[in-house]
Amino acid sequence: MNTLDDSSNGEVVDAPAKPGTIRIILADSQAIYRVGIRKVFALEDDIRVVAQADSLENLRLAVERYPSDIVLLDGGMLAGTPNAIPELLQLAPDAKLIVQSVATDENLTVELYRRGVRGIISRSISPDLLVRCVRRIAAGETWIDNQSVNWVIEAYRAQAAALVNPRNQPHLSAKEMAIITCITQGKRNKEIAYQLGTTEQVIKNYLRKIYDKLGVSDRLELALYCLHNKVIQADGNEELVAQRVIGA
Repeated sequence: MNTLDDSSNGEVVDAPAKPGTIRIILADSQAIYRVGIRKVFALEDDIRVVAQADSLENLRLAVERYPSDIVLLDGGMLAGTPNAIPELLQLAPDAKLIVQSVATDENLTVELYRRGVRGIISRSISPDLLVRCVRRIAAGETWIDNQSVNWVIEAYRAQAAALVNPRNQPHLSAKEMAIITCITQGKRNKEIAYQLGTTEQVIKNYLRKIYDKLGVSDRLELALYCLHNKVIQADGNEELVAQRVIGA
């Protein structure tokens, strides 16, 4: 059995993970909960907790020191810190965040997904479902239930109505239009790059420019904005397109 070393700053460090293992940082103010979750992951050969934190500040230290694929975070630690999610993603851009929540709240759910969270789960989630959630998010998917999808769509739809008037839309090049079309089809950057005969980094650069031009912040907002303002014609309605984009 691997032992844990408690550092003086409240951070708990586990043994290094083997190559190919999903590396998790577990952040929760309740030690008993961290122990329980760690036992769940200890049963899985492909998942390893590489560090634990009992506060938001210690989590910031942990994500800087320990490369990770997933950060599993108690939603209560975010109270009063609206910029915590973007700050964590800036410190660890390759990490995917999962937030544990006691209660479902529409405004909070929409805001968390907008800020970059890849999944929101109940603190009473079953062990099997938790493991499945971690694996899917580590593979690049987004974990979101039907109710949350509807909330996110409605929020983006309302925002799109208040954005740039279609008659005054910035000019989009043919390549930018092609990339947007691919986004609405649920394609990932790697797939888009292959289809357009370029590199994944070039697609990322194009997306940043497109976001700036249209005043949107992510793929889902981009797709819904373009559908709402008839920038492109997509195969399917907003709900179907949203499901594709979220799963990309």
